[in-house]
Amino acid sequence: MIIVQRADSRYKVNTDWLESNLSFSFGEYYDPDNIQFGPLRVLNDDTIQPNRGFGIHPHREAEIVSIVLQGKLKHEDSMGNAGILQFGDIQRMTAGTGILHSELNGSNEQEAKFLQLWFFPNEKQLTPSYEDMTYDITSLKNQWIPVVSHTPDKNVAKIHQDVTLYLSKPEKGTTLHYEQTLGRRMFLFVIEGEVNMHDSTMLKKRDAVRISEESSMSLGAKEDSFLLLIDLPGEE
Repeated sequence: MIIVQRADSRYKVNTDWLESNLSFSFGEYYDPDNIQFGPLRVLNDDTIQPNRGFGIHPHREAEIVSIVLQGKLKHEDSMGNAGILQFGDIQRMTAGTGILHSELNGSNEQEAKFLQLWFFPNEKQLTPSYEDMTYDITSLKNQWIPVVSHTPDKNVAKIHQDVTLYLSKPEKGTTLHYEQTLGRRMFLFVIEGEVNMHDSTMLKKRDAVRISEESSMSLGAKEDSFLLLIDLPGEE
């Protein structure tokens, strides 16, 4: 089963400091048919204006991943962590029993753009924790590179759920393949560019695909692209 979510069909939030495109129900947007895809609960595509952002706010019982696409994302939390993330950086936070944090644009001039994803954890009452990870952007060329996983490694952040997040930057004319165990799911998000899936479905910038009951995927890059792929468990 393949379900395509076009970029312009996402729910849009616009304020004087934030533009957010929501792939799943979140905040003021509620659709009972679009709550989650497996343990993937949130994918917000956010743009924050300079010197603005999300002030101190609470989270609990969620695995939160932030992928910076442009600018500077400044982070502080109640565990004493603080820092600035840029393109090539990923943040993983386990909210667990409860955490307070803020996310602000760390620039006086440039917009900050990032993807924020929430996953249901594989167990409750986890001790809150935080991790920054920097990946090698050049290594993404024409291949899938894991950046977050339940089985962490060097330059792969740990997440408390049976998921793996991959990034890739295929060049125009390149074909990418992905194989997984039948019964699992895939979620594909086109960050930049244009790809053709299975030689039949054209996907453009910010389009997404939810794939289940398939064990493989093939993507042909119609132009230089930047992709996010999430390998997810199937029905529980």
